[in-house]
Amino acid sequence: MKDEYKSTETVKGMGEEESPVSASKHPEEPGVFPFTRGIHPKMYQGRHWTIRQYAGFGTAEDTNRRYRYLLDQGTSGLSVAFDLPTQMGFDSDHPMAMGEVGRVGVAIDSIEDMRTLFAGISLGEVSTSMTINSTAAILLAMYIAVADEQEIPRVSVSGTIQNDILKEYVARGTYIYPVEESLGLVTDLAEFCAVELPSWNPISISGYHIREAGSTASQEIAFTLANGIEYVDRFLGSGMTLEAIAPRLSFFFAAQNNLFEEIAKFRVARRIWAQLMKTSYGASDRACWLRFHTQTAGSTLTAQQPLNNAVRVTVQAMAAVLGGTQSLHTNGFDEALNLPTINSAKLALRTQQILAYESGITEVPDPMAGSYYLEKLTEDLQEEAQIYLKKISDLGGASHALHFMKKEVANAAYAHQKEIEDQKQVIVGVNRFFDEEEIGSNSNSINYSGLEKNQKNSLDKFKEEREDHKVDHACRQVRDAVRSGENLMPIFINAVKANVTVGEISNLLREEWGEYQA
Repeated sequence: MKDEYKSTETVKGMGEEESPVSASKHPEEPGVFPFTRGIHPKMYQGRHWTIRQYAGFGTAEDTNRRYRYLLDQGTSGLSVAFDLPTQMGFDSDHPMAMGEVGRVGVAIDSIEDMRTLFAGISLGEVSTSMTINSTAAILLAMYIAVADEQEIPRVSVSGTIQNDILKEYVARGTYIYPVEESLGLVTDLAEFCAVELPSWNPISISGYHIREAGSTASQEIAFTLANGIEYVDRFLGSGMTLEAIAPRLSFFFAAQNNLFEEIAKFRVARRIWAQLMKTSYGASDRACWLRFHTQTAGSTLTAQQPLNNAVRVTVQAMAAVLGGTQSLHTNGFDEALNLPTINSAKLALRTQQILAYESGITEVPDPMAGSYYLEKLTEDLQEEAQIYLKKISDLGGASHALHFMKKEVANAAYAHQKEIEDQKQVIVGVNRFFDEEEIGSNSNSINYSGLEKNQKNSLDKFKEEREDHKVDHACRQVRDAVRSGENLMPIFINAVKANVTVGEISNLLREEWGEYQA
């Protein structure tokens, strides 16, 4: 961890003599360092955020239908959710995949699945985000291979891959390999993108999953930025230049129900990151930008009175927009019960469109600026986040502070749940204003056992029809590249083009590196 940015201003209270921060005390403008009020001078006056609806379920064919529907309805970017076996590097025919195929995302075993996922969609015309971490390099290799087949120049391929392994150890758990080897894979992907995919964001440093695991707003800021500093140090250590990598860094945050705290959180994250990049690395203003995607908080959705979730999602989406997000996903109101139905997905999309075109909140950059309450929250959250950043720095940086961060998140989650159970925190329809007859019902009738059987049959057919000698040769190349320490991305692209599967490549890495033991 580099030198920490320390605020030179303190806010002591709400009394007459010591008033909170005001616009006169912070004469910052949108688009001006340290970008508290947004990274663009006009923000949404010239261009709205990217409306990027997250989807992925069942088979590639099922998900492709949903993508094409969303694009027809006005979505401006796609976002892929992968099923748990794909995230963990298991093919659908692996015993560990049993009962999980296609349940929380789309099952992608092979390049054939990736072709099907984007059938009829030009990868040169759509921006795609992929929420994948341990197997990120393999899935990006498949995406590139499909773009190559579509004859899309790699410079025209745009999007983001999450590729944030540190938060998996802290909060989410879909890690595979030991920490150092995993960070090496993250770096390989970033190095490759810097040269081959200049319009692609090679990492989305994610506070979302940290917040979903139960962290506070200040923990979400601090732990995310600490992970970001670790990645920057790793990328620079590999020989990449700051000006090449910093503009392609992307962040990912949650938006929860406390409207003003969430707006302040986004402002603080931008400000601290800009100061860290400037003071610790001497970055240019453009390289100090914190660009981020936001998703409304899945953990706040309730199975009780599920229509209430539409209101929660609207409040959360407003926080993201008022906080200056660059792209946004809004959850379906029925997601506490099942994968979102067509109707709930459409309403989630329309929520963003109403905010963009009807609410008026896009007409002025940072319309909340100067609010005494918001500016006080901004200062308080900054102070809290910097205390955590200092602690992580003292521990040697994020990769050495994983246990500390994990414990802090667990403690915060416990405290929050205790408040709900003691009714100090009201959840409408759950611990107050509830009606036993208003429990939602699962309206999705997906036949998961049949889906899994079909996916396994397709995979069997794929393996039978491929040329074994090409597969064997590609697998040897992967093993040799791992042992020699060369960048694995070109090797992965060749392997998936030779029809090696996600699980087969992952198993080769398991054999060479072993698995992480918490």
